[in-house]
Amino acid sequence: MSSTTISGKPAVRRPLTPATARFLMIGMLMAIIVAIGALVADRFLRPANLANVFEQATDLALVALGQSLTVLTGGIDLSVGSLISLLSVLTSGLIDGNGAMVLPVCAGVILLGVLVGTLNGCGVVLLKIHPLIVTLGMGAVLQGVALLYTRSPVGGIPDGFDSIAYGRIGGLSVGGIAVLLIFVAVAVLLRRTATGRAIYAVGDDRHAATLLGLKVRRVTILVYAASGLFSALTAIYLVARFGSGQPYTGADYTLSSVTPVVVGGIVLSGGRGNVLGTLLGAYLLALLNNLLNFLHVPTQIQLVAEGLIIMAAVAVHVEREKRA
Repeated sequence: MSSTTISGKPAVRRPLTPATARFLMIGMLMAIIVAIGALVADRFLRPANLANVFEQATDLALVALGQSLTVLTGGIDLSVGSLISLLSVLTSGLIDGNGAMVLPVCAGVILLGVLVGTLNGCGVVLLKIHPLIVTLGMGAVLQGVALLYTRSPVGGIPDGFDSIAYGRIGGLSVGGIAVLLIFVAVAVLLRRTATGRAIYAVGDDRHAATLLGLKVRRVTILVYAASGLFSALTAIYLVARFGSGQPYTGADYTLSSVTPVVVGGIVLSGGRGNVLGTLLGAYLLALLNNLLNFLHVPTQIQLVAEGLIIMAAVAVHVEREKRA
């Protein structure tokens, strides 16, 4: 029976927004994974395992947040993996188990991450080089510097530093809770502030944004600086998690940081999407990897699965654009 209004005319059902449709799709995929996990392993639905999934999503979600901001402006940052590697070895190498060095080293590492991101942004807007080329070249430089610094795990952390990764509040990871709050804060800033709206405008139509008087160059540099910031925070988190820095710690994040962005519904051409979708994408991938681990699927196959997910997500975007 069709729904009607008081006047007797059929009610018009509003279509779901792209963000809502994407959230529902991710929710359904997560429900399917949970159902399969419950069938294959009794331990899958235990609170301890679900809390572990929440923790495992932390590092990927954090670096993907910075990637989301660059993609929203129509760019991309392929230096994040190498930056994480370099900042990881610097963090653990300079602290080297000395508690007095934690604050100055972490502050310096964060500033260095922001500086590298700013240089990426300047390369894009001042030299007018495509973001892919700028950040790929920067990534090669950073990885080389990391290998010049060390070719093996270096340094160590003092007592208590690992609480960044393994501390718990109500059974949930401190790092995971912090990342969740950061995502909510960034989502609000993007939707409720002039800078946030400018980021969307630049990604939607850079020329039109310039004609409207928006500071396109400033906005572009800002998002790359933010990407460097979140890469630095990811590096610090990984050092807390593993206890030392390794020169290839960030190698897998260069491309994997794009996966939650695409899965979460941010359009690669920029201007559309929601960072909360990126967070859900990170949770989805963590849940999937957890299931594959229960099934004893090799890491190589997990990488294949991740690649297929990226291609499927992009195909969905392309099809939606054609229909629009």
